[in-house]
Amino acid sequence: MTQQRLLKGLQFFAVVVFTAAAIVLIQRLGVAQLRSQVEQWGVWAPVGIFLLRFTSVVIPALPGTAYAILAGGLLGFNQGVAVICCADICSCSLSFWLSRRYGRNLVKRLVGEGFMYRIDTFSQRHLERNFFLMTGCLMTGFFDFVCYGVGLTKAPWGRFIPALVISIALSNPPFVALGAGILEGGTRLLVFALLGVFGLAVVTYFVQRRDATA
Repeated sequence: MTQQRLLKGLQFFAVVVFTAAAIVLIQRLGVAQLRSQVEQWGVWAPVGIFLLRFTSVVIPALPGTAYAILAGGLLGFNQGVAVICCADICSCSLSFWLSRRYGRNLVKRLVGEGFMYRIDTFSQRHLERNFFLMTGCLMTGFFDFVCYGVGLTKAPWGRFIPALVISIALSNPPFVALGAGILEGGTRLLVFALLGVFGLAVVTYFVQRRDATA
């Protein structure tokens, strides 16, 4: 439990530092100049965000939500959604495959023993029998753990991939829109983002409630 609390504390600290640095950078450069700087980086800006998001999913101890917000702020909504969704499809598929191919021992090395209880919890919930429950779990903030957990079950690729694609299509746009709306001052994007985040919170609540009563 001590290791788990330490990792949670480091994760929270990383998110705070990352957010503070982004705010300072925006205040110093301004949105227009920041976007201009990003354009000068060319393809390396989306590639960098792709790698950050990809790594944060394969190694769940790293924060991932901040990168979705960052993608919206730096790349805009359309490109930001494309980058984050591609990163999630690739990383989640890899997590599922690693878990299915090499089993629990490799997963423990990647995520640490302190986080294995989450993966074991998802693997023991018989998600492979309920497509909608699997999709709902993949829409929560623990989707990276869910991918490893489902990989430890007998769920086939043909059932996992559609659930993954649906969950990514529904859960990523609100967070990317939040970043784009904050920096661009777009009221519609912010309203969409807040409604989407609220919807995801509702899904998470019902998934956790079902788990508690199971």
